[in-house]
Amino acid sequence: MSNGKVYLVGAGPGDPKLITVYGMECIQKSDVILFDRLVNEDLLQYAKDDSELIFCGKVPGKHQIIQEQIHELLIEKASNGKTVTRLKGGDPCIFGRVGEEAEVLATHGIPYEIVPGITSGIAAPAYAGIPVTHRDYASSFAIVTGHGRAEKEEDHLNWSALAQGIDTIAFYMGVGNLNHICTKLIEHGKSPFTPAAIIQWGTTAQQKTITGTLNNIEELTLKAAITHPAIVLVGEVVGVREKIKWFQEREEKLDVNIGAF
Repeated sequence: MSNGKVYLVGAGPGDPKLITVYGMECIQKSDVILFDRLVNEDLLQYAKDDSELIFCGKVPGKHQIIQEQIHELLIEKASNGKTVTRLKGGDPCIFGRVGEEAEVLATHGIPYEIVPGITSGIAAPAYAGIPVTHRDYASSFAIVTGHGRAEKEEDHLNWSALAQGIDTIAFYMGVGNLNHICTKLIEHGKSPFTPAAIIQWGTTAQQKTITGTLNNIEELTLKAAITHPAIVLVGEVVGVREKIKWFQEREEKLDVNIGAF
C-alpha cells in the first residue's frame, strides 16, 4: 500500500471562522484528525462522518512522551494510506513543534504539507483593539515563549535585547510566569510604566482583556483571576486599545440587544 499524506494545519487562535480555507479543506477530506487541546472543537463538525478523531492534548510534564506517540500515530496512519490532518492551535510553526513532526515524516518518506494558521500573539491583541505594530509606536515585534524559569535553568531568553531592542513583545504561555517576565524586562531597561496587557481566550466569546503597566499588571491579573490560555503583550501599542477596542464593544452591544428581548 502506498503512503497517504499528512497535513500539518494551523487551526487559528480560537474563533473557528479564523481557520484558513485550505485548513478547512484539509479537515473535510481527512480520514484521520489528530487535534490539540487549544483547537476549537467546533471545527471537528466539518470532518467526514467516518473520520477518526484523536485527541492529542498534552499534560504538563509529559510533553515528550506524548510527542513521541504522536509521531508514531502519524507514521502509522499515513503508512496505511490514510489522509491525515494534524490540527494545531494557532499557527503550527509558532511553538507548535511542527519542525519535529515534519522531520519525522520526511525521514520515513511520508508526503506532508505545512498549512499556516493565524497565531494568537497577533490575533488576540487585534481582537482586543491592539495592533502589534503602529507607525507612531512600534516598528518591531517579537514572539517569545514565556514559561522559561530561571530556577530550573530553562530561561534562555536574551532579556537585554528584548527590553532594549523590541517595541512590542508577545509572550506565549507566560501568565503563570508573569512576575519573572516583568522583573526581567525592568531589570534590563524597560520602564516600569511600559503599558502591558493580558488577553485570555483571545478571539472567542470568553475573551477577557486586562491592561496596566509592567509594575502593576501582575497584581491586576491576579485580581481578575486570569489563567491560561492567555497572551502577555508588552509595549506602547497597548495604549491604542482605548480608542479601538472594537470586539469588546461589539460583544457589549450584543449583550444589550439580547437583554432587550
